[in-house]
Amino acid sequence: MFIGHWAPALLAAAVSPRAPKLGTLFVAGQLVDWGFFALTIVGIEKMRIQPGATAMNSMDLYHMPYTHSLLGSAVWALAFAAILVLWRRDLAAALIGGTVVLSHWLLDLLVHRPDLTLAGSPPTLGLGLWNYPMVAMPLELGLIGLCFWLYLRNTKGPVGPPLILLGVLLALQTFNWFAPEPEEWTIAMPLLGFFGFGLPTLIAVWVGSTRRHKRAV
Repeated sequence: MFIGHWAPALLAAAVSPRAPKLGTLFVAGQLVDWGFFALTIVGIEKMRIQPGATAMNSMDLYHMPYTHSLLGSAVWALAFAAILVLWRRDLAAALIGGTVVLSHWLLDLLVHRPDLTLAGSPPTLGLGLWNYPMVAMPLELGLIGLCFWLYLRNTKGPVGPPLILLGVLLALQTFNWFAPEPEEWTIAMPLLGFFGFGLPTLIAVWVGSTRRHKRAV
């Protein structure tokens, strides 16, 4: 899952006026993958290209205990929540941010083949919806579409910035689905990932500065 990981960020911003700013929530939604790609660069976590790994992509994510185990994701979530407590002095905001971080593992559980773990070792888990594009693709678009609509409905401000954000998300997802598959892992893959995470996050910072929750005092 790619842009679907930002659905919980939009949902959190829509549901609670005490949620962190949208840009912060966008960091939370993909924090686990920011960490994963950083760790692949230094060789701590590992992936390789295996043609046909799933119907939708060729990533063999064969060693990622520190980011894509449930325990590892929980540690990232707790660390993010702790930073928010120190920064915002708001426990509710911190819990919301940490929950968005943890949602990453749960969403990945839907689409990954069995390469996720509970604590870094077998059993491996994953429902494998990436092998069923006609299910995985509408699911991802439906999640982001529903949560985007809720965000617009429950916040007020100019509609232009969020529509630009949505357009960028859809463009990046189209590239993710239909661009040619790489033949082997290179450092270009995590760098492209950082760009794909960073651009929407920067736009989300802008969007969050233009809108406020309707229940905010």
